[in-house]
Amino acid sequence: MAKKQPEAAAAVDPTGWMVDNDVANFLLLHQKEVLYMCMLGYTFLHGSKVFKAVPKTASVSYKLISMILACTGGGILVPIFLNKVPVPLANDAYPIAILTSFCCHYYFPVVGEVMNLSPVVKSLVVVFYELVRAKVVLTFTLAASAAIAPTTFSFPLFGPIMCGTVAGCGGAFLPMNKGLDPITNGLQPPMSSAFAGSALVHLFLNTSLSDGVINAKEKAHLHLALLFITVGLVSAFNMKAAKVKKE
Repeated sequence: MAKKQPEAAAAVDPTGWMVDNDVANFLLLHQKEVLYMCMLGYTFLHGSKVFKAVPKTASVSYKLISMILACTGGGILVPIFLNKVPVPLANDAYPIAILTSFCCHYYFPVVGEVMNLSPVVKSLVVVFYELVRAKVVLTFTLAASAAIAPTTFSFPLFGPIMCGTVAGCGGAFLPMNKGLDPITNGLQPPMSSAFAGSALVHLFLNTSLSDGVINAKEKAHLHLALLFITVGLVSAFNMKAAKVKKE
């Protein structure tokens, strides 16, 4: 009788605890129910910014289109770059979430005021917002990496980083008549975090930094989400170091 070959020992993942827990499952948006809930938070926070910025006398259509562009700007621009279907056309869940949040802001403006008055509610909405943004940035960074052919290096370098950056903050530049006005006073936190996050994720996944790392994409996604949440909370509550007055 032929001897049975010993089974190969399963690879031991010393950092598996990062993604093998309920908190990570939530942060990585593995469940559709959690994703839809976070999408509502994402569109609601965008709606809060839009309704503050647009004139109160503006028409309903102007407010609605402004909110759609703010919520899906990156999801419109990047697919156009990559010759793919824009997110609001490819995923019906986004328009539903946008319309739901729009109705909340338009018919029940007190809901937005409650969010700004309650630190707990505001923190939850910011977390939901940043989780969706992290997923969007990661998705389009990887999509661009797969779609763009390498030239100077063994992998496309700047294209995926640019796409990931635009995915995370493209709504700030729409409609196009804004030009570069959104960065007149420097990069806003979502812009700088989108650039840093997409660059770090792209370089990690395409260089020797990820060699031997099990579930490298999920772990990169987790750290990206934590980075965005940290930056989002610091920005939302204006937690900046006090300036020292010179005598």
